[in-house]
Amino acid sequence: MILRYILAWIPMVLIAIINGTIREVTYGKYLGELRSHQVSTLTGILLFSLYLWTLKGFWYFESSKQALVIGLIWLGLTVAFEFLFGYYIVGNSWSKLLNDYNIIAGRVWIVFLIWLVISPLLLYRFLER
Repeated sequence: MILRYILAWIPMVLIAIINGTIREVTYGKYLGELRSHQVSTLTGILLFSLYLWTLKGFWYFESSKQALVIGLIWLGLTVAFEFLFGYYIVGNSWSKLLNDYNIIAGRVWIVFLIWLVISPLLLYRFLER
């Protein structure tokens, strides 16, 4: 049963690529790297939320615990993909990859990751009503 939620994570990679492409070809040219990162994090949250909302018609979470577990699985898959793809395919250094987690420097990627974990639970609670 959890396999379908893992498979549902795969389109999230495509959503992230689309989000990054939009950033690079539009506002990224004008806002600078840090501000573009911040805007892209927000648009990523919005795009992911739309995707999750469309999925609600096809499957559901059986409990709040399951929703939270799915969020944690998605978190693990996302972080693993980010670091493995970023390091081995793109060629980024570990320090560059870790820099996105530096909230003191204005890097807000962690906000997306928090949303990734809690959004299935929030959707479950919303639909439970």
